Amino acid sequence: MHNRSWYLIYTKPQQEDVALRNLEQQDYSVYLPRITEKKRVRGMQQEVTGPMFPRYLFIELNQEFDNWSPIRSTRGVSGLVRFGLQPARVPGDFIRGLQDGAERLSELMLQAARFNLGDKVIMMDGPFKGYEAVFQAQKGTERAIVLLEIANRHTQLQVGIDEIDSA
Repeated sequence: MHNRSWYLIYTKPQQEDVALRNLEQQDYSVYLPRITEKKRVRGMQQEVTGPMFPRYLFIELNQEFDNWSPIRSTRGVSGLVRFGLQPARVPGDFIRGLQDGAERLSELMLQAARFNLGDKVIMMDGPFKGYEAVFQAQKGTERAIVLLEIANRHTQLQVGIDEIDSA
């Protein structure tokens, strides 16, 4: 399989899975990176898995030997992304990085979205272990700001996200 490269496909709105399925049925090698995150659906917090890059997926092709013509007429596909007349080539290292890191990124997204403003949390570690606090904000993927009542005063603390849990 010499001379194979990854290219970028632009899909019709919310038809990434349709395009993926139809391209795979035509024996193309296709990759749709997905990410899982917490979202509010009908008023309830749920884990939702969707495309990491909405409306885009990647296809591996050989410029000399693969038949490119059926791609743009495939259900769900709008076309190949192009820069001028050239299809947009994606570095293989980028695709491998996505494949290796997508699961870890989903874990971080789920962890980051664990708490909402005003949620009661309990301190699981450190000098305030066992104390109840109120979640204020997420700071990056590893830190949180909580409001802790100490001596009848509310004090803002910055703690590790893994140091708190739902109360």
